[in-house]
Amino acid sequence: MLQIKNLEAGYGKVQVLHGISIDIPKGKVVTLIGSNGAGKTTTMRAISGMIKPSAGEISLNGKRVDGMESYNIAKLGLAHSPEGRRVFATMTVTDNLTLGAFPRLTGSRPKGDVAGDLERAMELFPRLKERRNQLAGTLSGGEQQMLAMARAVMLNPDVVLFDEPSMGLAPILVEEVFKIISRLKQEGITMLLVEQFAAAALAVADYGYVLENGTISVHGPAEKLQNDPAVKAAYLGGGQH
Repeated sequence: MLQIKNLEAGYGKVQVLHGISIDIPKGKVVTLIGSNGAGKTTTMRAISGMIKPSAGEISLNGKRVDGMESYNIAKLGLAHSPEGRRVFATMTVTDNLTLGAFPRLTGSRPKGDVAGDLERAMELFPRLKERRNQLAGTLSGGEQQMLAMARAVMLNPDVVLFDEPSMGLAPILVEEVFKIISRLKQEGITMLLVEQFAAAALAVADYGYVLENGTISVHGPAEKLQNDPAVKAAYLGGGQH
């Protein structure tokens, strides 16, 4: 579904990723964990075309997408819910969600039932339903995060990238975000999840990769990583739950 081979990327002369390879099979949830500065967000940005890789290959459904513009990658079925939410503050919740379906409305993605999917997104995120006519900029941080996630799903994507969906949220909202990810998983949505709460990410994922200083140090089935002493010591302690 989504394959990353020997990916190298960075900013200017600073190389962040040193030849990483990740495989995200159809219908699976894969998580990428690692400490701050390990290169997780850089990986997501390179996959979605926000930055251009300096080497390596990224393939979506067998088609090379490395070096393509973000909007063209989105047309091919990749949705990105970025770190920091990035909602359109002066637009309503409904308009933000409809924008998520933009490639479907302009004919560059199969249209399907956009109105039905809008209702489904509201059911999945009940807080958004209550605030459907509210300006996105007036929502709480947690509600904006849910809006960013729901907007990504409105593309009806083949693969969704979720970058730090629980960042800055109260524990009760973190729980809600992971419940939603579990529901999306049950619906067969393919996801790559970058998450600071490694234990929660591994609990919902099928497979995990640990990124250290721009290289993959260990990878394997999520259950195996949960029980790996080195992974436990580095990422699953320190008050994370």
